[in-house]
Amino acid sequence: MTAPASPPGRPAPPATPPATLTALFYDAVERHGHKSLAVACKPAGNAGWHRLTHAELAQRVQRTGLALKRLGVRRGDRVAILSENRPGWLVADFACLAIGATDVPIYPTLPAGQIAYILKDSGAVAIFVSTAPQLAKILSIRAELPALRTVIAMDPPPDTAGADLAGLAAVYALGAEAEAAGEGAHFRSEALAARPDDVATIIYTSGTTGDPKGVMLTHDNICSNVVSSLEVLRLDAVDTSLSFLPLSHIFERMAGHYTMFHAGVAIHYAESIDTVAANLVEVRPTVVTSVPRLYEKMYARVLENALSGGALKKRIFFWAKATGERWADYRLAGRRAPWPLERGYALAQHLVFAKLQARTGGRMRFFVSGGAPLPADIAKFFYAAGLPILEGYGLTETSPVICVNQLERPRIGTVGPPIPGVEVKIAPDGEILTRGRHVMKGYFNKPAETREVLERDGWFHTGDIGQLDPDGCLRITDRKKDLIVTAGGKNVAPQPIEQRVKQNKYVANAVMLGDRRKFCILLVVPNFDHLDGWAKYKNLVFPDHRALIRMPEVRAKVEREVAKMLRDRASYETPKKILLLEHDFSIENGDLTPTLKVRRRIVEQKYRRQIDALYAEEAPAPVD
Repeated sequence: MTAPASPPGRPAPPATPPATLTALFYDAVERHGHKSLAVACKPAGNAGWHRLTHAELAQRVQRTGLALKRLGVRRGDRVAILSENRPGWLVADFACLAIGATDVPIYPTLPAGQIAYILKDSGAVAIFVSTAPQLAKILSIRAELPALRTVIAMDPPPDTAGADLAGLAAVYALGAEAEAAGEGAHFRSEALAARPDDVATIIYTSGTTGDPKGVMLTHDNICSNVVSSLEVLRLDAVDTSLSFLPLSHIFERMAGHYTMFHAGVAIHYAESIDTVAANLVEVRPTVVTSVPRLYEKMYARVLENALSGGALKKRIFFWAKATGERWADYRLAGRRAPWPLERGYALAQHLVFAKLQARTGGRMRFFVSGGAPLPADIAKFFYAAGLPILEGYGLTETSPVICVNQLERPRIGTVGPPIPGVEVKIAPDGEILTRGRHVMKGYFNKPAETREVLERDGWFHTGDIGQLDPDGCLRITDRKKDLIVTAGGKNVAPQPIEQRVKQNKYVANAVMLGDRRKFCILLVVPNFDHLDGWAKYKNLVFPDHRALIRMPEVRAKVEREVAKMLRDRASYETPKKILLLEHDFSIENGDLTPTLKVRRRIVEQKYRRQIDALYAEEAPAPVD
């Protein structure tokens, strides 16, 4: 079986690629207006999908934009969007862009205090909020935000709403009133007057080491990235997507929002992250963008199902897995597999892989992965299963795509070559540098921080360490700031080790530490679903998880499982001690960024006492 081919009937791209996001919007409305579906959502408590056409979206965008102008929003003002993925997010975004306002997306998972920082730093004059809980966050910090004049609630606001709080229905009505007064006559032409260098959005970075910085991205930054990415990904109007990563993140916003809309892909917003598995079967998408954690969970579920079955089922699965991966080695090398292997692979498809394909809806052409490194063994398994994952790489500051693998021949273990128009080079210290139209304008109101990462000749310092292979594909080895340098001078890249350990069924999360220490240690959050079962099998009695992780037998069990996953690692790369944690890391507790990256310094400070006690214990054997 070859990698799935692009569907037939691809419509011709526009003669001139759009240079602004407003041009992208109206071009898509014209080219794909014949379709019956532009976006769809499944409202809470509703059994069916609510569909919207391009024409309906265009009308909502115009009415929302006209209403914003009547509410006092002017060109250059900042307008925040605090919402889960839904059509209202798309409408708010394009409405802001159409009137020349700069929108500021905010993660709906952020607590009120962090939202207040972003709103104050950006000077937002208005905000769209989705649900009652999101509205409650804004109302709780309202007194701290003198610049914020208007709050627009996508869901019906309470009857006690003040004059500065409007429901979305009222906003549409205000916009319709403006249309009737003739105020919309030049709306489209004014929207298309946006300039490529205008700041379209300010996206606040996750801030793993401190307060987030506002990344200013222009229309041209994002549009050029959309056009270049489509030269590689080749999406079109016969494709269907499922969107569930937060639109407040540049990866989903560029790839799952602007790129899909420009290509005419039918976008379906998942009900929530918890319903993705069910929504995949309902929507039957042909393309999905996600972070590696989704693929890791899917892979773990497949393994668990195989291991929990009978002996015959287990043997068939591992035979199919081995057969598929041998077949994948040939295909990834650009060679046809021997005839006996092709026959075996066809049988593996029928017995095992077809079931996994059915769980994704049965029509998947490919997945796209970004935001964090994708383990190579998981990428190869999905490729063998006929579900290729195209791993890419980028940052908020680069709009975001720098590199992405190609469907025809992905290079597993790399993030692929740079997309058209993007330059990449490796600095003498191994840092990845990039230059091109995709690089940000700068950090909002932070010229000094901008100069630290952006050179005068346009080269941007990514903060990542990597290397280019002879074919021009980029391999990421680690974050420059995450590199652990032990007291003995050994450099350790923690991310690959953490990823390997998290593939063990007894491990839910792991963080490696040890900078300027004699050796490395590992903080492990156990997967209590499996650890509880093992402890009961061993007749261990424990009142709660805190008591469980203090048991010597449990600590020894987890240490054995971790050691099993790291047998091929050098001694200095292997954690010498393990600290078990009762609770997983979370955004709410400040341990994770909104994109689920671990704030290592904060985690280390939080568990400083336990970590110091661990290092104070009897030292392990010397490291090499």
